[in-house]
Amino acid sequence: MTASPDLRTVRSAAPELLRSVFRQHAAGVAVITAAGARPAGFTATSLNSVAAEPPLISFGVGTSSSSWPVVEAAEHVGVHILGEDQQELAATFARSGADRFGPSTDWRSGPEGVPLLGGVVAWLVCRVVARIPAGDHRIVIAEVVAGDPSRGGRPLVYHQGRFTALRD
Repeated sequence: MTASPDLRTVRSAAPELLRSVFRQHAAGVAVITAAGARPAGFTATSLNSVAAEPPLISFGVGTSSSSWPVVEAAEHVGVHILGEDQQELAATFARSGADRFGPSTDWRSGPEGVPLLGGVVAWLVCRVVARIPAGDHRIVIAEVVAGDPSRGGRPLVYHQGRFTALRD
């Protein structure tokens, strides 16, 4: 028989405990974009495939993020899977106050007016179907309406608090 943890200790340490445990969990890196008065976007490691029929994805976004007001109002979002050579792009979209859609970012307006990033491994345009409150975040569920997996390549991964590539 194993001893059960003291739940008071687990609850009080929960935010740091969660971060510490998830540093051990490798995750793919995506950039989520949305059109607004100005385009918005952020780096996400919370992207998931939810269902094949209908084709649904989900991701989390912090309600204190500068991108949240645009994502909150957007009917469509762009989902970009980054390649191992795109660490700087991931860092730009993760950095607070960065000019994410400035001259150094290759992007264009795509289907449904969604900002699409150039040179990514693959991209999707999705119609937002739900925004679910989850603590200080919202879980966005969206249905795929367009996309292109054509570039392919090795994905960028987030592990141990940094962007990295898969090893052979």
